[in-house]
Amino acid sequence: MTAETMAKPKSAWVGVRRWFNSQSKADDGFHPDYSFVGEGQAPARKSSSGDDYYGFSEGLLTEAVDCLKPAKMGAQSPPPVEDSVKLKLFVGTWNVGGKSPHDGLNLKDWLRSPSPSDIYVLGFQEIVPLNAGNVLGPEDSGPATKWLSLIRQALNGTKSDEELCQYYAAAVEHKCGASPRRPRPDQMMKQRLSFSDLISIEDELGREDFQRFVALNSNMGSEATPSPRTNLSGAGDDGSKNPTKPRYRLMVSKQMVGIFLCVWVRADLNEHISNLKVSCVGRGIMGYLGNKGSISISMTIYQTTFCFVCTHLASGEKEGDEVRRNSDVCEILKKTRFNNNSYGDSLSPETILDHDNIVWLGDLNYRLATTHVETCELLERNDWEALLEKDQLKLEQKAGRIFSGWEEGSIHFAPTYKYLIDSDYYVAQACKSKDKLRIPAWCDRILWKGEALKQQWYVRGESKFSDHRPVSSSFVVNVRAKESNIEKKLVKSSSCRKPSSTRFCPTKSSPSTILPGVAKIQAEELLVIPATAGTRLSFCRPVH
Repeated sequence: MTAETMAKPKSAWVGVRRWFNSQSKADDGFHPDYSFVGEGQAPARKSSSGDDYYGFSEGLLTEAVDCLKPAKMGAQSPPPVEDSVKLKLFVGTWNVGGKSPHDGLNLKDWLRSPSPSDIYVLGFQEIVPLNAGNVLGPEDSGPATKWLSLIRQALNGTKSDEELCQYYAAAVEHKCGASPRRPRPDQMMKQRLSFSDLISIEDELGREDFQRFVALNSNMGSEATPSPRTNLSGAGDDGSKNPTKPRYRLMVSKQMVGIFLCVWVRADLNEHISNLKVSCVGRGIMGYLGNKGSISISMTIYQTTFCFVCTHLASGEKEGDEVRRNSDVCEILKKTRFNNNSYGDSLSPETILDHDNIVWLGDLNYRLATTHVETCELLERNDWEALLEKDQLKLEQKAGRIFSGWEEGSIHFAPTYKYLIDSDYYVAQACKSKDKLRIPAWCDRILWKGEALKQQWYVRGESKFSDHRPVSSSFVVNVRAKESNIEKKLVKSSSCRKPSSTRFCPTKSSPSTILPGVAKIQAEELLVIPATAGTRLSFCRPVH
């Protein structure tokens, strides 16, 4: 901060006030693929600021008094539930360097795993350039929308128009025994396919791609059927491709300036996820703006609680910068709150460490405590073990100053930062300017805490899109499928208490009716009151 800025605190606060009051173009982030939550679930909380103000996703607001409704007569008892369920969890993080993705960007390399996962947690940093306009102005949701589209395409195998044309050409070739020229989209159905052929194509493509396949053809007209499978048997209404290939839908997503976190789940898993909440903490300019900080998503899967924390910590490789990163972690743990304002939600975790299982991902920005010459020599020999002995994060963990008790998988891959764009060369190998020199480091990390999480692998991707390489990890998760007797008693006792206010028990009114002007809030940046003369500052203790 310059001397000129320090001399004009009033104008700085005016800018901050404008930033907090600015309205979003996207109405508080992105809506999930699901338009409702299951009966008895708490509404999905998208954002909040402080204890009293929070916004809900459109279409996800449910009555908090559902538990008081009379039981349905003649309802069939649910089938017996096993004590535990084994799920596969995929976690990925990527700093994309402020670049908006292009349509042809392939994410399949990053999201590839030996077998499909049940849940995908994907975190991004710098999805927009971290300039003053993006930090203080309205949120730019355009890049996030593009990333969601590319993720959907990679997970669900949706095809481009060109790929659909190629698929049609192959179908006609198989039917006619000849190799036709590749048709344009407006000529796709000049060679008429039978009704049974269309059913076969839908089975192969999936409903979403099939509908686009039909829409691209201008000659089918009224003869076209949106879904032959639906007309015959009603199957396929859930959007699934076939019984053997899972289909994924967006459960929740949240953006805070350049940080973006989204959770995708297998379509049939939605009914087992509840208590979905989001909390954001800014740690950037002046200690609380959103160019640095965290987005945390809390949820209950069956009867086990999870928290996913996507962070972008303080940058810099000068001596002592690791202390700023440690401070960011402490403040994020202290300030992240998932307020239990919904009726029947008294048992939900309120802090990050209250959860059964936690995954911390992102650009943690910890560097190597070594020289440029020594680093380059070890890089030439691919001696990752020797380099990791200088890794700041491992050194800080070993000293007990941060992430004490957390786990990280063994690193058997090269440092993920900093590369030349569209190159396999580090900046340190090509740059001669000390001002722009960046020593390679493992900035992008995935850590976890919780007995239910068993890591299968920990790798990096090789996309050259950014100056960072993406990193991913796969876990096997054993979750409780039944409530314990103690939990049942606690839930029963809490359900007998009548809510004392409308804030505790929301109705079906719109969020803006309950809390005027609150639905536009973008993130839960907790304001820090500037220290005045005589104020004593305290530092957080090491996290255990």
